[in-house]
Amino acid sequence: MSTIQPKLSGLKPENFQKVINGKKTDLYTLVNAEGNEVSICNYGGAIPAIMVPNKDGKIENVIQGFDNLDEYLKGNEPYLSTLIGRWGNRICDGKFTLNGKEYKLAINNGKNHLHGGPTGLHAQVWDAYQTGEQNLTLNCTLPYGHEGFSGEVKISVEFTWTDDNELILEYMATTNKKTIINLTHHAFFSIQGIGNPTATVLDQELEMNCDFYVPTDETSIPTGEILKVEGTPFDFRTPKTIGERIDADDEQIKFGQGYDHNYICNKKEVGELSKVVTLYCPTSGRVLEAWTTEPGMQLYTGNFLSDFQIQNGCRSQRRSAVCFEAQHFPDSPNRPYFPSTVLKPGEKYNQKTIYKFSVK
Repeated sequence: MSTIQPKLSGLKPENFQKVINGKKTDLYTLVNAEGNEVSICNYGGAIPAIMVPNKDGKIENVIQGFDNLDEYLKGNEPYLSTLIGRWGNRICDGKFTLNGKEYKLAINNGKNHLHGGPTGLHAQVWDAYQTGEQNLTLNCTLPYGHEGFSGEVKISVEFTWTDDNELILEYMATTNKKTIINLTHHAFFSIQGIGNPTATVLDQELEMNCDFYVPTDETSIPTGEILKVEGTPFDFRTPKTIGERIDADDEQIKFGQGYDHNYICNKKEVGELSKVVTLYCPTSGRVLEAWTTEPGMQLYTGNFLSDFQIQNGCRSQRRSAVCFEAQHFPDSPNRPYFPSTVLKPGEKYNQKTIYKFSVK
């Protein structure tokens, strides 16, 4: 059973409790000194609630998810605010070569591999350990050959909910054989507050500390180029509304039907924890800031979301959420000049991402 009952979200832990492949699922809630809450399910590391105040003190949910496990199991929106791995984003043709051996992965996005495959981390029951009101650790082991990958990997993700309304995600992983790894969380943020329907994010003001981005082909696989954002619809170095150029007459925008691209985070040194994102919603007054140690940040503006029911009778719609997926670059195993995603035995994979909520 859950140790803390959610008070603000309306979520019922019993709606998340099942036994899947002999493992129990549940809903875990973190509460900070302000009384604000984050709820996390150990099925896929899904986050169905982040309850924080707007400028008038009204507490609302600012992340899209479902209010019961059955909806997650249906798989209609399989990555809706879940953990992603062992490979976040795409690998061209579902193939890569490591130590001279070609590995063939699950093909689940056109001709490409996406997000670790159909049974990736989003579809795993994690071992959960709640060590206090503000901390939850999830552990998962993916066996050798899982979805075609080499190496058994042991993965741990620690969630911390601070008194400053910071949700900190710390990822750790090890392997027994050389493999590739690229972990992230696919949180669908709606800082305007979810509703019926949830309003679009088009009037929200976005600033990103990124001078370059990675262009793609029509299947969202990198072309291999790294381009300046300057003079393009991808330039958020100063605050601009998401909707200002989301339908621009630009090939890259048309490929993604909006923004669905990896940005290269400005870093003074590799692995530096730096602020990459500042998002402001004039309607609610909420601000979301994102820091990460990762070299890339996938900006996705919910272009492929449809009209479907999310938690508590609310509804999603196209472009009603925005994702900031801290990660290495798509198709990195096939691009030796991209930052390496290889993990070897004896090494530790570490990354840290922070999402902070405030108002102005």
